[in-house]
Amino acid sequence: MDTLSYKTVSANKDTVTKDWVIVDAEKHILGRLASKVAKIVRGKHKVNYTPHVDCGDNVIIINAEKIELTGKKWDQKQYVRHTGYPGGQRFTSVKQMLDKRPTEIIRKAVKGMLPKTKLGDALLRNVYIYAGSEHPHQAQQPQSINLNTIK
Repeated sequence: MDTLSYKTVSANKDTVTKDWVIVDAEKHILGRLASKVAKIVRGKHKVNYTPHVDCGDNVIIINAEKIELTGKKWDQKQYVRHTGYPGGQRFTSVKQMLDKRPTEIIRKAVKGMLPKTKLGDALLRNVYIYAGSEHPHQAQQPQSINLNTIK
């Protein structure tokens, strides 16, 4: 006798439907924006979420230069990298990063919230970040999404 009233459906590359969404980063706090974008890119908001499959949506983030940070992060937060040579540790403040490459602030925040695997690298390729309000993805007909509705 079959007592199961449901079957667990696991998504795969062929059955996944990927949508295009657009997010306006203006007046959003960096960490909250990044966590919600990571959730959308990962696909956790969908019913057929499968942890080992790229089942999330493609996300376009515009107005990256208008992101906000709370507290004293504009002055105190630093990004660290290493050149690979002895004594090669380099520090960059958020203000310097905003002047040089404002899109990297959001990219680093979203990358930190994705898995540190090949799947995480593939998911990060589904995020497109632009400093201004213009983007070249009009042909994909992205749907505007309000991040305040996502939990």
